[in-house]
Amino acid sequence: MRVFGIDCGTEFTGYGVVEMDHDARSPQLTHVAAGTIRLSKKEKTPQRLAQVFAELTALMSLHAPDCVAVEEVFFSANAKSALKLGQVRGVALLAAATCGLPVAEYAPLSVKSPVAGYGPAQKEQVQFMVTRLLGLDAPPESPDAADALAIAICHIHTTQTQQMQEAKR
Repeated sequence: MRVFGIDCGTEFTGYGVVEMDHDARSPQLTHVAAGTIRLSKKEKTPQRLAQVFAELTALMSLHAPDCVAVEEVFFSANAKSALKLGQVRGVALLAAATCGLPVAEYAPLSVKSPVAGYGPAQKEQVQFMVTRLLGLDAPPESPDAADALAIAICHIHTTQTQQMQEAKR
């Protein structure tokens, strides 16, 4: 299973691709790719959204994931910020749909808890645990890329748990 995780942001959108080989002798998480789509504050919103769409669809085509995992919008006291984040998230969902990929969505606490062991974990804790879980030599280039990898890891763990529960029935 190869999962493309996306951490949406209005300035930085992180992506991460993680693979789990269930047929291997001892299944392990494998880091495939990670990075950050950096958006210029000088560009207008339509151009920024077009950039996110173009880069995400190109990356999904390149890495050929089985599915996409996206973090849900967290509650924000600032309605304008939440709306802008929702637009980026909508573009990410559209990119996945355009590539014909199923999408799973996770609340921020449900991502951090299985990865860092603590729902309200700080970004540094998530980076540290992602680095350890994937056996990386160094932390991902940005907290956004680390969060995207965490979202992908969360989906893999969630899918494994669901499969084990179904097997017990």
